[in-house]
Amino acid sequence: MTTPEAVYPSLAGRVVFVTGGGSGIGASIVQSFARQKAKVAFVDIDEAASGHVQSTVAGTGAAGYFEPCDVRDIAALRRAIENARRALGPITILINNAARDDRHASEDVTPEYWDERFAVNLKHQFFAAQAVLPDMKAAGKGAIINFGSSSWMVGQGGMVAYTACKSAVLGLTRSLARDFGAFNIRVNAIAPGWILTERQRKLWLNAESRAELMKSQCLKRELMGDDIARVVLFLASDEAGAITSQHYVVDGGRL
Repeated sequence: MTTPEAVYPSLAGRVVFVTGGGSGIGASIVQSFARQKAKVAFVDIDEAASGHVQSTVAGTGAAGYFEPCDVRDIAALRRAIENARRALGPITILINNAARDDRHASEDVTPEYWDERFAVNLKHQFFAAQAVLPDMKAAGKGAIINFGSSSWMVGQGGMVAYTACKSAVLGLTRSLARDFGAFNIRVNAIAPGWILTERQRKLWLNAESRAELMKSQCLKRELMGDDIARVVLFLASDEAGAITSQHYVVDGGRL
């Protein structure tokens, strides 16, 4: 960490469930909650990368739980949430982070590919929220943070199914905030800009794209997973207790 994180006492001891927590932004989120002394459960399909995150969580002294899970399999996701509940206790914070921003030409998209992209980028967010609702209702509070993307707002092409899903996250968030608000459950969304994770650097970052990014951002620095994790911590904490049904863009001023 370049600078110390704020400490949120309301997060200590809370049970957090994070999808896609094994690498990238998700790993930063899991590790940040662990430093807050929350109890952190996460799922991911990459068991090797997740092992490193597990070790980091253990090093903080926080309780943790990991289960390999493909979020496209809703039955498996429901089982993982139930197993996390049994291991750590009732879940009162949900971070719907898992996604895949694979590029695809519109001409090549089949109905099957379209459905698969919606399964990995949108569908699981609703069913994870549905699965943790009983815990949050019983606790009389909860925080759900859904991950969108700024890609659809900048009009990015080359991945129409992905951008369709990420724009839909805003509608999902506002509807769930209305439905769950009566139970003191807050639902917000975060739209990251181009966060330069290891995956992004490997697949799409080059000198030309970085120069264009620095030109378009107000902040002339690379954005990292920790930049997103800090916003997640705030929105999950009691400090954000009056904030719900909102959509926060964290992109360094690119839009």
